[in-house]
Amino acid sequence: MYPDSDVVPLSAAEVREALLAVDTPDVPYRVRKANPAEKADLVGEWLIDTTSFDERMKLRLRIRMHLDPSEREVRTLQEQWTTTRGNMSASRGYSRGMGFTAQRQWAYERGPDGRRHRVETYRLDTRDMRNALRQAALDAGWAWRGLLRL
Repeated sequence: MYPDSDVVPLSAAEVREALLAVDTPDVPYRVRKANPAEKADLVGEWLIDTTSFDERMKLRLRIRMHLDPSEREVRTLQEQWTTTRGNMSASRGYSRGMGFTAQRQWAYERGPDGRRHRVETYRLDTRDMRNALRQAALDAGWAWRGLLRL
């Protein structure tokens, strides 16, 4: 994705700070400086452990970001690891690319009118982290490019 044409591009240091600023106490994911082994400048990471009915799912989402000042773009590699365990089965998975995982759970509760209403009790959408990081890059005047290899 490319920024609007009227946005003045910021420096690489300012873009780095804008991406790190996405990590606030009210979000479930973290954005940090990358380790040398991760071959990136920044990493967004989200560890999720959910249980529903008789199934437990662990999910790890990682977005590695490389800032390219010459092209003014943030090059990203999104990876996702999943482990699911049920009563009679277990599975593991790995994916790379711009995929996502979304889950919602509802319960019925009595409202003030005495009628039953469906109320959302759990929501998970891994696009939340990617969209926040992408918007920070676009607001800084840099392009966001998803890759399959950094």
